[in-house]
Amino acid sequence: MSEPEDGLRKVARVVLLDPQDRVLLLHGHEPDDASNDWWFTPGGGLEGDETREQAALRELAEETGVTDVELGPVLWERVCSFPFDGRRWDQDEWYFLARTRHPVALEAESMINESGLTDLERRSVAGARWWTYQELAEAHETVYPTRLAELLNRLFGEGPPSRPLVLDTEIV
Repeated sequence: MSEPEDGLRKVARVVLLDPQDRVLLLHGHEPDDASNDWWFTPGGGLEGDETREQAALRELAEETGVTDVELGPVLWERVCSFPFDGRRWDQDEWYFLARTRHPVALEAESMINESGLTDLERRSVAGARWWTYQELAEAHETVYPTRLAELLNRLFGEGPPSRPLVLDTEIV
């Protein structure tokens, strides 16, 4: 993968909600240290000349197997920088709203479809889980983007923003 001119990897992420307004998060960790873990939304970097919308749908399908979704607007944008797998990742992330038309059954802490994961993802993604707003608000685990519970509460109360909210830059 070539580095973008501004040094930021372009990323599309999906805030996937089921009919009960639960959000799907993946459980990730450092490849060589499962105790260094966090929860995050499905998504990843753009490939070739695909759009962010195309990347969001592709990544969602690859990481979860979920394809029956309605992709909505971009909710949030953020720039982040974090260490992972021995390197620093600098990213420009767009978070798309998506809804499943039908509930998607997940076994606790299991992936829906590992066949679409890259080698690095297989070594660093432990599972997936549906979270309610209340569970996120009470969680003591690390979740990205930070303030996700607060952001979801605002989304549920006000609906999608007319323009994407620009979140604070996160440097870990």
